[in-house]
Amino acid sequence: MLYKETESSKPIILSSGYLTDFRSNLSSAICFVIFLIIMFSLGHLPFVSSPPTNACVTTKQMTVDSSVVISPLPASTTPHQLPSCAMSKSFFPVKSSEPTSSVSMVDVGKWPSGSKRASVATRAATSTQNKSAEAEEEDDYGLGIVAFLRNKNMLITGTTGFLGKLLIEKILRSQPDVGKLFLLIQGPNQEAVIERLKKEIMNDELFKCLKRIHGSSYEAFMLSKLIPVAGHLEEYSLGMEEKIEKVIEDQVHLIISCAANTRFDERYDVAMNTNTNGAARLVKLARGCRKLPAFLHVSTAYVHGARIGLIKERPFFFGDSLAREEAMATQSEEIPPILDIREEVKMIDDTLEGIEENMATPRMKDLGFKRANVHGWHNVYSFTKAMGEMVIGTMSNDIPTIIVRPSIVGSTIQDPFPGWIQGLRMLDPIMVYYGKGRLNFFTAGGETIADLVPADMVVNAILAAIARHGSLGVAGLNIYHAGTSSTNPLRWDELFEHCYEHYHSFPFIDSQGKAVRVERVKLFDTLAAISSHLSSERNGSLKEVKGMNMMLKKLSMAYAPYTSYKGRFDTANAQKLMKKMSREERMNFTFDVAAIEWRDYIVNVHLHGLRKHVIRGYA
Repeated sequence: MLYKETESSKPIILSSGYLTDFRSNLSSAICFVIFLIIMFSLGHLPFVSSPPTNACVTTKQMTVDSSVVISPLPASTTPHQLPSCAMSKSFFPVKSSEPTSSVSMVDVGKWPSGSKRASVATRAATSTQNKSAEAEEEDDYGLGIVAFLRNKNMLITGTTGFLGKLLIEKILRSQPDVGKLFLLIQGPNQEAVIERLKKEIMNDELFKCLKRIHGSSYEAFMLSKLIPVAGHLEEYSLGMEEKIEKVIEDQVHLIISCAANTRFDERYDVAMNTNTNGAARLVKLARGCRKLPAFLHVSTAYVHGARIGLIKERPFFFGDSLAREEAMATQSEEIPPILDIREEVKMIDDTLEGIEENMATPRMKDLGFKRANVHGWHNVYSFTKAMGEMVIGTMSNDIPTIIVRPSIVGSTIQDPFPGWIQGLRMLDPIMVYYGKGRLNFFTAGGETIADLVPADMVVNAILAAIARHGSLGVAGLNIYHAGTSSTNPLRWDELFEHCYEHYHSFPFIDSQGKAVRVERVKLFDTLAAISSHLSSERNGSLKEVKGMNMMLKKLSMAYAPYTSYKGRFDTANAQKLMKKMSREERMNFTFDVAAIEWRDYIVNVHLHGLRKHVIRGYA
């Protein structure tokens, strides 16, 4: 039978006999056909295309009776009962012209409602409407992210880390028909990595939306898609068994590298082996894969070291040295040497030769810090990541290659629910120190930028980029920054003001059961200025003042490259990529950082998520 929609959205049943009367008369039947054609062309017949992709949709296949035409459901109903994680009142904090004054914290344990997500994503979807007719036609299909992921087998590294887990969750939720995901997990044997897969990935709260989608079949679904592989970036052939390596070379279509050693003060040899040599090992594997359409590497925007101004999305090449670049730009009399990675490796080997084991760690840490500074980088992390990019750019010239450079990655803003975070990220320790009343002063220029970007936007940019270049299949290196400093900057003084607002309304509770009351942070340009202020305004003993100075000195040295950073990361390539997305893709895979409303994100989402998922409490 046919359904016809009325003003009350209740279906009126037209019996099959009604159609039979038309068939009895040829002229009536012809009129009826003409009537149908006219009404269909005017859009009055209730034909419906398949529903748009939702972040929480059922994966069960429905059988369709071709004799039945289904009318749109009333606005008050949904085609299927969505999981409760998709029915909360949380929202994506977007900019609004209306002033906001009240503090209304979202439930960071729940997933945003479809209506709120749709309204927010619509802002992102309509942010780039001034396009030519040709561009509009192209956008009907967009990048084809979901279609591209279908049946694709992938090797992913860093899968128990923050971004790696989010990437797995997003892929499985967006495209349940993806192929196998080979997950490189560190462990002594296959049994150990299977245990880590179940404990650290499948049982993580991050995957609760997928659990509610698949119900009792969740574990079977996950084990059918996720293939844990024992291995490590620091080992030859990534530490994989030969037969597993052969399977990957034969079957994998995409390689996504999320793994890194992110310690700022790591031993030089350890950081080099993971961030530089590990990148080389992955590219070597990628070049041996028979079906590979794309290789993607997650780096960091801070590979740019002390560069200033608007920093373009450009690659690094062998020999690039930031110190040499600066000296030549300023016409300095002394020009530092080029950066030779082979010489750096030789220097590590020479330093370790004959050294006592208990001296190896301090010597390697000291060497890493000195070598980074010699060539213009702040720490061994960004230095070895930059060298990793140089290796990738040189070795991968015959395959489509993408490097995504996130800035400071924060908690999720939207997917799979707001506020999810794993561990204390880069900015979080100072936020927690402040909230617990231990940090009232800090070194940061008020006009300098805290380049923070939500993690789920980084993941969306990764999937958009790999779909784009994987589909094109053109060999070459493509760079994307994932940051906010050039399009939606957040100043350090604004960040601390938002932190103050959060802790003023939702204070920590001390061991005596009393609320910890915080004052607004006083920002100083230098550590010396803080020391002078502490001495003149001393409220505690000399010992307490010295202790405060020591803590501030450690924090200031660690965060100096970020609190005094003068560069802003250009996102022109990322914005061009976003313009190629369809309207539906801009709703479900948005990385439109210009739409973020920082007050809501910091006050209501990030700090709440940090206290729920990492600190696990308000005491």
